[in-house]
Order: sequence, then C-alpha cells, then structure tokens
Amino acid sequence: MSLLRQSITLYASPVTDCNYLPGQQSTSLFADPDLPKNISLHSSLSKLGFRRSGEFIYRPGCENCNACIATRIPINEFRPSRCQRRTWKQNQDLIVKIRPAEFELEHFELYQRYLSTRHAKGGMDDPTPESYMQFLSSSWSETLFIEFRLEEKLAAIAVVDELENALSAVYTFFDPDLSKRSLGRYAILYEIGHARQKGLEWLYLGYWIEKCQKMKYKQDYQPQEHFIEGQWIRDRKTP
Repeated sequence: MSLLRQSITLYASPVTDCNYLPGQQSTSLFADPDLPKNISLHSSLSKLGFRRSGEFIYRPGCENCNACIATRIPINEFRPSRCQRRTWKQNQDLIVKIRPAEFELEHFELYQRYLSTRHAKGGMDDPTPESYMQFLSSSWSETLFIEFRLEEKLAAIAVVDELENALSAVYTFFDPDLSKRSLGRYAILYEIGHARQKGLEWLYLGYWIEKCQKMKYKQDYQPQEHFIEGQWIRDRKTP
C-alpha cells in the first residue's frame, strides 16, 4: 500500500455464497474498523481498489476468485454514446437538487418501492430506516443524496461520496414506474457532469464482474480503467 503513509490492518469477513456468481463463495477484506476514517483515507484507499459500505471501507478478498474489478471513469476523457445522449436529452425535464445524507421519509419510501420491485427476495427487500441509512451513509464520509424530480414527484436518488479528486457512486434507486426513462443511466451521466463541473478527475463506479449480467451496464461508460494486480489499466474495449 505505497499510496498510504501508514500501514492498515485488514480483517476478513466470514465466507458466504457469492451474490453475483452462482457456485462461488465470497469474502471481503475490511480496513480496521477502529481506524479513524476521513476523506483523505477514503481517497487513498479508493485508488487501491477499495470501496465504502456504511461505516466500513472494504475490497473483495476471495481466495480463489478475482472476478470483482474496481472500475473508474476518467472524467475529462468520457464521451457519451448515442444511446446515452438520448437518455440525457429525454430527462432534461427533471429537476435536480443536491441534498445532505439525511433521512427523509419520501426518500426511504422510494427506496422500499425500488427494492421490492427490482430486488425482491434478494435479502435487501425489507429495509428499516436504520438499515437504509447505515447502508448508504456514514458518520465520517462526505456523502450526498442527489434528488431527481419530475415536477413535484420524486423520480430517483443517486448517492455519491465526495473524495479529494473524485466522486464515488455508492447507490442509485428510482421509481419503478419510470423505468423507461433509464434513470440509472441518467444518474451516472449526471454524476460525470457534476464531477466535471467541480474539476474532479475520476468517477468510481464500484466493482465490475465480466460474467455478471447485472453489472454489464458499467461497460457502457468509456473510456474506463480497471484496477488489476495493483495498478489501474485502461479497459481493453477503449479505443
């Protein structure tokens, strides 16, 4: 961990069945939970392929599998595809407001609807207000809730962490009745634009798994880089 000025103890989670690849087992490596965390540490660990979940910073640590690949977009090089330009144009009637990461009943009810429709019986479809906030926010991160509204109706929420020179996409949920608007795609495009306006260099997209259909959409944002064997490498699909 040459990017850090300190050594960090990592703790392995128990081995469980993988949520993404059938027949595989998974475990995660967590940065010492007692270590004081801040944006600087979060930024440095993100450069090493780590990600935040709630109060914790982690990366995959599976013994016999390296399918999870950290992914990021170089903001100034990104050029939208024809499909992405269509989605951007289609959603220009949305009103966007950036909010602090605080509990709002309206947000939570949309989250419940989204999970019950898109992730039924996936282990996340019966959230409580406490589990919702514990998953998306933390006491130390600079987390934003980006609201997208269609007139007065809440259409989507994109959750992002602010890093020193990047944004990290945490999660996005949206109104299932508005699925034709491709709000997940629009949220990422908005995050890229917001990062560009702030003069940031990267948008971290979390982990990509080549053989997981649910993560196929991440390959649509080009160019992008993958963290492989300790270094960021330009994706082979990039011209």
